[in-house]
Amino acid sequence: MNKLTIMTMLVFTGMSTTVSADHAEDHWPEPIKSYRTGQVLFDRLEFTRTDNNENLIVWDMLAWYGSDRNRVYFKSEGKNQQNDGEPTELERTEMLASRLIAPFWEIQGGVGLRGSMASDVDREHYLVFSLFGMAPYRFEMDNSLTINEDGDIAASLEAEYDIRLSQVSYLQPRVEVSAGLTDAQAFDRPSGFNDVRIGLRYRYEISREFAPYIGVYWSRALGQKANQIADDRGDKIETGFVAGVRMWF
Repeated sequence: MNKLTIMTMLVFTGMSTTVSADHAEDHWPEPIKSYRTGQVLFDRLEFTRTDNNENLIVWDMLAWYGSDRNRVYFKSEGKNQQNDGEPTELERTEMLASRLIAPFWEIQGGVGLRGSMASDVDREHYLVFSLFGMAPYRFEMDNSLTINEDGDIAASLEAEYDIRLSQVSYLQPRVEVSAGLTDAQAFDRPSGFNDVRIGLRYRYEISREFAPYIGVYWSRALGQKANQIADDRGDKIETGFVAGVRMWF
């Protein structure tokens, strides 16, 4: 059998396979099954030492369960200042339904609360809508809009990026910005930009699931919030050192 005959047979075989795949019957099974799985990720679980000599325990975690397209998320962030006698502060606790709308992007909606863990009076309950995913050049982003029971609207943006230094070590810059779209006096959140926080962490993976890190951060109050802090003779700028672990299972 000469080479021309072999090439002709290969071409017709490929065409036949393509046609068969394009005209697959509806009742045929899918080539790849859709499975449900989940993950719990502590992106930050850290000890913080501020420039005011305050010691904090800080966490930032999420858990999800579902398929590639539809998932349920639980997100939680908070902090506890050590040895001050004050209760733990919840920056957010949210339960969300999520739907994949584009490669690497999910739209999410649900309910949440933030405030003191010790008293319901100091807690804020809200609806939340998020755009969660990975932007071009592998920037991980979590953009949220919240509406509380009083109709106050707030927005937040979080972005981080992993710079690979080796197979097991990374440098991670991170930025957070928060703003109030309305004036929420009951929760000390004026309209306009409120805060910006920039951090840098060096992470070393002992395993894929467990990675200690160290880092620094800088934060600043903005706009009307900065003016309020200045009137109270507080510090508009804060810096600090962090040491913690990133882990998932």
